[in-house]
Formats: sequence, structure tokens, C-alpha cells
Amino acid sequence: MADLIRGRRVEDALNVLDYTPKKAARIIAKTLRSAVANAENQQTVDVDALYVKRAFVDEGPTRKTVLPRAHGRATRILKRSSHVTVIVDEKPS
Repeated sequence: MADLIRGRRVEDALNVLDYTPKKAARIIAKTLRSAVANAENQQTVDVDALYVKRAFVDEGPTRKTVLPRAHGRATRILKRSSHVTVIVDEKPS
């Protein structure tokens, strides 16, 4: 999903994510909206000129649990998580 929005204007990227029927699209859209709000509040930038400079998803911590099985054995269950990073920048005019 991060590949779909990389290099696009923020408005276009949000439109793509809003109409993509995947769970990851909602999570990345939320992160993108947060990045735009941070850029608007922290710096003096034109929100209409923002574009997605970088977007990537890294592996996060893995929680390991154990599932009991037959004959006293156990199976390891890995609950994976991830870190979503979206970097926005202002297009040079």
C-alpha cells in the first residue's frame, strides 16, 4: 500500500487510499493525515503543496506466545507488528 502513494500529492494519495478496499489502506491513510497535521502545526508550510516524499513499513517487535497441543507438546505463535513511516515534504515551485 505504501508503494501506491509514494511520490503523489497528499490529496491524491488520500483519494487513492480512501477507495482501496484493504485494511492497510485505512492505517496508512490515518498515518498520512497525522503527518500532514504535524507539518501544518510544526512548520509554516502550504498544505496544498505537500507530497509524499517517503513511505515505508518496517518490521516491529514480535510477541511470542505458546499454544498447547496434544501429548504435552506446544506450538509457538508469533504475533507480528509493524512500524509505518510516512514523510511529507513541500513541492518546490
